[in-house]
Amino acid sequence: MDFLGWRDPKAPANAYLVLPRDGKVVGLAMRAAAPHLSQLKRSVCALCMTTHTAADVSLFAARRIGNAGKLGNTVGTYICADLACSLYLRGKRKPSTPSLKPTSTVDEDVARTVASLNKFVDEVLTDNA
Repeated sequence: MDFLGWRDPKAPANAYLVLPRDGKVVGLAMRAAAPHLSQLKRSVCALCMTTHTAADVSLFAARRIGNAGKLGNTVGTYICADLACSLYLRGKRKPSTPSLKPTSTVDEDVARTVASLNKFVDEVLTDNA
């Protein structure tokens, strides 16, 4: 797995990501927006670029660090609702809607996903208050 992600089964709006970063481990606590109810619309995960029904992609928001976070500033991105990007990339889990066949390799997809995740974490770790 490229990162560990899970949702709290007793509080499904709470989600957590843990990933290796610069020789350390970084963890984020996030909140998920209310799920979209449409099974007709499609959405794409901003990390792994997997296409799902809109209900299977959630907007996750994490509070910024420092004064910005104390002021309530957050950063959000759309991620697979089950946080299983690593499994979708490797074909170990199938999305709810057929995706286009990728023209990139698994290694390229993983590198792109990790870069996108690190960009999200960079934003969270920026105190722009």
